[in-house]
Amino acid sequence: MDKLHIFSFFSGCGFLDLGFEKSGYTIDLVNEFSPSFLNAYKFSRENLGLAKPQFGYSNMDIANYLGDKSNELSEYIKVVHAQHSYVGFIGGPPCPDFSVAGKQRGREGDNGKLSLTYVRLIIEQKPDFFLFENVKGLWKTAKHRAFYEELKRKLAHAGYTMTERLCNSLEFGAPQDRDRILLFGILKDNLTKKIDLKKEFPWEKYIVADLETTKNLAWPDRDTFVENGEYPCPNNIPIEFTVQYWFDKNDVTNHPNGNDHFVSRAGLAKMEIVEEGDVSRKSYKRLHRWRYSPTVAYGNNEVHLHPYKPRRLTAAEALALQTLPKDFILPKEMTLSDKFKTIGNGVPFIMSKAVATTISEYLNKLIEDGTLHSI
Repeated sequence: MDKLHIFSFFSGCGFLDLGFEKSGYTIDLVNEFSPSFLNAYKFSRENLGLAKPQFGYSNMDIANYLGDKSNELSEYIKVVHAQHSYVGFIGGPPCPDFSVAGKQRGREGDNGKLSLTYVRLIIEQKPDFFLFENVKGLWKTAKHRAFYEELKRKLAHAGYTMTERLCNSLEFGAPQDRDRILLFGILKDNLTKKIDLKKEFPWEKYIVADLETTKNLAWPDRDTFVENGEYPCPNNIPIEFTVQYWFDKNDVTNHPNGNDHFVSRAGLAKMEIVEEGDVSRKSYKRLHRWRYSPTVAYGNNEVHLHPYKPRRLTAAEALALQTLPKDFILPKEMTLSDKFKTIGNGVPFIMSKAVATTISEYLNKLIEDGTLHSI
C-alpha cells in the first residue's frame, strides 16, 4: 500500500484525502487555494494524529504549477519515484459552474476553467494515475458533457487509459442522495501490456446497496414538526441509511462542532411550519430523521433544517451526514460560512474510502502480476 503516494489538489479540508489515507495511501502534497480550508485541513490532521505531508501544504492557485512552480512539482515526483513508489493526482475542481443548482457558466466560468487547468497539469506532469471528481452536471448536461468529453480526449491523447462512473453516495452507505462523476486513469507508458480499464476496473466491488432499490423503499414521507418529538424507526427500512443513525453514531450533541449553526431569528416562524421530511422546496428543507438526506450542500440559499429542532443543522450534524469519523473536527475560529461551504464541497468519507480501496487493490494487482512497471 505504501507504494501509492498522493498529490492532492483542490483539497478543501481533506474529506477525499482522508478516504485515500485510511485506505493505505501516503499523502505527500496538499494544494488548496482557500487559506481557511487549508487551515482546517491542517487542524483536522493534527487532531487525528496524521503525519504532515512530506512536501507540505501549498496555499496557491493550481495554475502556478503550470508556471513558476512546474519544475518544483516535477522534482517532487522524481523524489517519490526514487523511493520506488507511484504518484497519483487526485482532485475535484470547484464545480458551481457545472452544477444544476449553479449559474451554469460551464467551461467559461472561473471555477469551470479549473477543470481544464487540472487536466493540463496531469498532462504536463504525467502522474502514474489520477482521479478526477466532479458534479453530475458535467456528465448529464449536454453543453457541459461536450467539454467533459474534450477533457477526456486530451487525457487519452496524452497517453492515459481511463474508466468512469457516475456514483451516488447512497450506494456506498452514506445517508445522502449525492451524485458524483469519477474519472480514473492510468498512464499507459507504465504498462507492460494493454489493458481494457473500462471492462476490468471493478467500480462496484465495494458498493453496498443498489441505488434504485434503496430509493424505492417505503421511506417515511412527511410528518408534522414537533419540537423534540419522538418517533420510532419504522421496521422496514435500513436504519444505517438514516439521518438519525449518523447523528447518534457521531454523538453530534457532544461533538466539538455541536453548537456551530446559523441562528435564523427572522425566519423562526417560517421554520416551524415546515414539516419533518419536507425537502421539496428550494430553501428551508427539513430533513426526516428516518430517511436519508438530500445532497449536503448549503450554497445558493439552501437551508437544511434539523428534523425535530427549530433550527438549522450544526456543523457536527453536517459532518455526520458526510460520514466523517466522529473525531474529525473543524477549528473553532473558522467562520460558519466557511465551515458549511467546505463540508458541502466534500466527498462523503465512506464513499471516498471505498473508491480509494478499489483503486489501490486494482493497482496492486497490476504491480503483482507485472502489468505495471516497477518504479
